[in-house]
Amino acid sequence: MTRSPAGIHCILELYGCPYELLDDEAFVRASVEQASEKGLSTLLNLNSHKFSPQGVTAVGLLAESHLAIHTWPEMNYAAVDIFTCGESADPRKACDFLAGRFKADRHSIIVLERGLDPAGPRTRPHQ
Repeated sequence: MTRSPAGIHCILELYGCPYELLDDEAFVRASVEQASEKGLSTLLNLNSHKFSPQGVTAVGLLAESHLAIHTWPEMNYAAVDIFTCGESADPRKACDFLAGRFKADRHSIIVLERGLDPAGPRTRPHQ
């Protein structure tokens, strides 16, 4: 019996991004919206905050879970977290889009399959 994960969790590191993009709240918000679309997920709500003297956090609540971007313009760095469940969403496509959108010199991605118990499936006692 093949087990499917409960969801796919992508942790994306973006390095060498232009300061101006990372410090632009409207740009980061639009990036969440567009990444949700590219990743075939449904954006339910979007919240963001511009920090002083620099930096932005934007979090999108997805019908499939969440998409978050945290920026450190002074380091030319952004941390992205995308978790989706269901059969239709593809967080990897959203990651590819964001690496290009933020003009990253380089990036890395960790993909985790969530909800696969290494001990195997368990039966639940009847209640």
